[in-house]
Amino acid sequence: MDAPQGHETEIGIAADAIRRGELVVFPTETVYGLGGNATDPNAAAAIYAAKGRPSDNPLIIHVANPEDAEPYAVTTSAYYRLARRFMPGPLTLILKKKPTVPLTVTGGLDTVAVRCPAHPVARALIAAAGVPIAAPSANLSGRPSPTTAKHAAEDLFGRVSYIIDGGEAEIGLESTIVALDGDRGVLLRPGAVTPEELSEELSSFEISPAVTAGLKENERPLSPGMKYKHYAPRAPLTLLSGDATAFYRYLDALSDKEHVGVLCFKEDLPFIKPPLTIFPIGNRADLRAQSHCFFAALRDADENPSLTHLYAHLPPTSGLGLALYNRALRAAAHTVITLT
Repeated sequence: MDAPQGHETEIGIAADAIRRGELVVFPTETVYGLGGNATDPNAAAAIYAAKGRPSDNPLIIHVANPEDAEPYAVTTSAYYRLARRFMPGPLTLILKKKPTVPLTVTGGLDTVAVRCPAHPVARALIAAAGVPIAAPSANLSGRPSPTTAKHAAEDLFGRVSYIIDGGEAEIGLESTIVALDGDRGVLLRPGAVTPEELSEELSSFEISPAVTAGLKENERPLSPGMKYKHYAPRAPLTLLSGDATAFYRYLDALSDKEHVGVLCFKEDLPFIKPPLTIFPIGNRADLRAQSHCFFAALRDADENPSLTHLYAHLPPTSGLGLALYNRALRAAAHTVITLT
């Protein structure tokens, strides 16, 4: 696979680093990834160390083409049916692993998460490296995911060998993750491939309770993004559930507006005034724009050290809204206020 024009040299440098067991940051259409050789247990250990990530939290292996999963996972007819519709793209499928994938990559599980990203730089890097690339999001564990190379560098500069700048991530939220068992699918993490789309391709489909509730005590994560608190900004985030009038009334009643940030829709702007600090995330009805902006807005808020609290609308739970709801709920550590 040819490298995209303008990225040939850096993809070659990064691919060499991957083969040597080193770590690189690279762009995908979802968020930036922190990549290492998925067949090298030492590279996996280095990823966990660089992120400060618990080693029981599985990594996703990235392949250049869906069929490249064959040496590493027990593929099924359901895998290829979903791959034909959604890959390359923002979908990760969990399958039984083959011995070629170290247990350090899978968090000790006998399953492996496989994704074929759509970003041309990501696919060219995987092809040039000649090995699948294990890659979580390129941020310190628990922090908002990076949607630009700048975000990744803020967290990981000095911890990786190379950072490829591929511009802003198109989607802005991590991939959808589905565990497959025959023709049955369980959604473990929502993303740009929606539950409604997945249910059209699988004879049996359900959403894990952990998508909206978080893991139970001592429950092991079966995929990334299942922790109770994740993606968190430095200032605590609270989600507000209610109509626009109640949202404005609540913010207006806050006593310390000078140190409060608000993630808001374009339609909110005439009604939210300084000294509140405003972080726009798109139109109310435009879930794609909100997905693109959400993590970037949390990162922008982190650049203001005077903020002591953040507020945002509680997202809907249908379609792409479920992915936003899931990320927002974890970023807020499930702190939701219902307005009346």
